[in-house]
Amino acid sequence: MRISQKTTIKVGVVGCGYWGPNLVRNLRQSSDCHLKLLCDVSEQRLSHMRRLYPDLSTTTNFQDLLNDREIDAVVIATPVRFHYDMAKSALNAGKHVFVEKPIARTVAEAEELVALADCLGKVLMVGHTFLFSPAVRRMKEIIDAGDIGKVQYVSARRLNLGLFQKDINVAWDLAPHDISIILHLLGEQPQSVSCQGSSHVTRGIEDVTMMYLTFAKNRCAFIQNSWLDPKKVRQMTVVGSRRMIVYDDTEPLEKLKIYDARVEVPPHYDTFAEFTYSYHYGDAYIPYIKQDEPLKLECQHFVDCIRNGTTPTTDGRLGLEVVRILEAASNSLSQHGSAVETVLPERLIKIPPTNGEGKEHVNGNGNGNGNGNGHANGNGHGVAVPAAGRAMVSA
Repeated sequence: MRISQKTTIKVGVVGCGYWGPNLVRNLRQSSDCHLKLLCDVSEQRLSHMRRLYPDLSTTTNFQDLLNDREIDAVVIATPVRFHYDMAKSALNAGKHVFVEKPIARTVAEAEELVALADCLGKVLMVGHTFLFSPAVRRMKEIIDAGDIGKVQYVSARRLNLGLFQKDINVAWDLAPHDISIILHLLGEQPQSVSCQGSSHVTRGIEDVTMMYLTFAKNRCAFIQNSWLDPKKVRQMTVVGSRRMIVYDDTEPLEKLKIYDARVEVPPHYDTFAEFTYSYHYGDAYIPYIKQDEPLKLECQHFVDCIRNGTTPTTDGRLGLEVVRILEAASNSLSQHGSAVETVLPERLIKIPPTNGEGKEHVNGNGNGNGNGNGHANGNGHGVAVPAAGRAMVSA
């Protein structure tokens, strides 16, 4: 549903711990947005936010955001275990929803949120902030233009000391950033996921992981994550058949460097003696990138999508695909690193209406048979969402 261009979008934010205050700051800077209400269970955190923004209304009851008819959208910046329930409640209350990554804890939960948002005609956006980074956008342009040739593999490292989480492991905490970037750059889903890791601080919660994703055309990606590294590392290397890109997000200005380096194989040879590799070392250059805060662009994009009735760049479907990969990685971890194929769902779970006629929604390529356990969404529409994607473990 499109909102008048003259209308200011009224927003409520839940969660003002680690990341929420950054969202609050950027939402308040938007002239198209009015931050009406802030919610958190901690009165101490709310007091801190009121000191920063004396005119800001606060509450410790999430239901106050849902009951406020003036609020158009709810921004969720809570621990992951609350994402699904809060997002579902906000959508059923008629609100547009922005939820931090990952969108949910399981594929089934993410699929339900995507289908529910589609059925209700609401914007569902996920906080994959790096897709709004000017450096990532420039990298995408370079790859799509063919400047580095055919992409052969991607290697990503996201390491630091902490912040330790209690409900998710380091892969679920840090890998969504790199997964979303890799999906954006390659424009396709992986065929399989492998993951290995270990727990050193909290039993049962991996603080070091290495993920391996395979794609079509013999392409692959590696993602290394750690909460136990002395140095903060935010680096990604994209290796092409002609050139290579190094993206370092810790660099203040020179975030991208293009290396004219490659290995060349002779096109024709008759004997092994004639077969020699040729190593090409050319110049390196740093493309100009206009500096802008990704989170500022992300928040404005959310507001614009509500006003214009458009689909976000980081919509619920992208969030779903990221969770699909994370869930496959968890399955691989439990199988000691075995490859887990990522298979799209083939059936639907029906959510019966609370009243009135049901309305089916199909997400993905699977054909639905309409069985499964239903959950009322409370809006009078029936929603059918795909069941959790199957995970096939291969030796």
